[in-house]
Formats: sequence, structure tokens, C-alpha cells
Amino acid sequence: MTIGYITIGYNDEAQAVAFYDAVLGAIGYERGPVEGGWAFYGRGDAPGVGLCKPFDGQAARGGNGAMTGFKTDTPDQVETAYAAALANGGTDEGAPGFRPPEATNGFYGAYVRDAAGNKICVYATV
Repeated sequence: MTIGYITIGYNDEAQAVAFYDAVLGAIGYERGPVEGGWAFYGRGDAPGVGLCKPFDGQAARGGNGAMTGFKTDTPDQVETAYAAALANGGTDEGAPGFRPPEATNGFYGAYVRDAAGNKICVYATV
């Protein structure tokens, strides 16, 4: 079984699209047209990412303990995506670096939240 796509809720379409255009664009995802309140992103055979308002009409909000990780190829892409997130309304949840911090190889990631509070990680394995 593989993940086909994930959906991320938003409260403001323009704000969400600008944020994810910048962050996902920094790691090679491309967005299709925004139609019917949906924006879909894809990258090769990676799972797709859809943005939309929650179907139940309630406000979008980040899940406590929920996080989506986006794997990329290099630490430079992690840093570019992190900077793009902060420049587009994201908030810092952990600056780029190795985890654990004393490591010099392995997992290199950065953590941010979008305007609706959704937590994402952009990471590379080195």
C-alpha cells in the first residue's frame, strides 16, 4: 500500500496557495490549476498534496501531533523551503539542522507551521 495523496485544510485560499507554492516549489513540486477551491501539487511519483477548505465548514486547524514530512534531495533544498515558508507567513517550529543536533549526517530537517497551524517538515537524508 502507498499513500496516494494528502489533504491540507486552509482558511484563506490565496494565503495557502502562496505559502505552498513557495515551500513545495522549493523542493520541486508543481501546482496544477486552482479549481473549485482545490489546489493540487505533485512531484514525480511522490504522493500528491491537495489544499482545500474543510468539508464540514469549520475552520481549518493543525492537528495536535499531526505532521506531514516532505522528503527532498539536499540540505540546500531544506534551507530554501524553510526560508520560503517563513517569507510566506509560516512560523518556525525548528530551524534547519541535523536531528539529533550533534549528528553530522543522517536526517537533516526543518519544521514550520502554515497560517492554519498545519505542521510540516522538509527533510533530506545525508
